Amino acid sequence: MTLLLDEHVSPAVVHGLRRSGIEAVAMREWREGRFREAADEAILVQAAAEGLVLVTYDQRTIPALLKIWAETGRSHGGVVFVDHRTIQQRDVGGLVRALAELHERSRGVAWVDRAVYLRRAQQ
Repeated sequence: MTLLLDEHVSPAVVHGLRRSGIEAVAMREWREGRFREAADEAILVQAAAEGLVLVTYDQRTIPALLKIWAETGRSHGGVVFVDHRTIQQRDVGGLVRALAELHERSRGVAWVDRAVYLRRAQQ
């Protein structure tokens, strides 16, 4: 599982994940930053084509898009939703730990069409 972290996730999270041996890429560096201002649909299409799982705080537009895609039989590469009430954007360490724990629990799991809400890491 390779994680694509959206614009609302600190680049420090990418570095923390990589130090933990987890493949991760920030939106600003992925595809030379061409998708930084792209529509959600374009991001999800390209991420799926590359086998990337999107990590996002966007719970306004992406869930609705995934619902439409599910109803029409369209696939995506997987999405991890982060709620700011559970893990705040400035909590870099908490987000790294939670994603690392999810990564460990997800070994061997297919992420196509999977969407999960990230929980805080167990202490």
